[in-house]
Amino acid sequence: MLCGARVQVSQRHQLHTFRVIPKRWVVERSLSWLEKCRRLWKNGERKLNTSLQMVNLAFLPVLLKRL
Repeated sequence: MLCGARVQVSQRHQLHTFRVIPKRWVVERSLSWLEKCRRLWKNGERKLNTSLQMVNLAFLPVLLKRL
């Protein structure tokens, strides 16, 4: 155990082929949407809570489009 977390190394499958992991694309797409918000390019906020709220506000238009 490493710092209270269990480390498990996965074995390579015999028929090793490249396969796209769906969750990875969701994360990459979300990060690219965040990069469009200029205020998040540079972290000039004094408090972490303010930065978190700015991230929430940046995702708000994306979430409203899905409604």
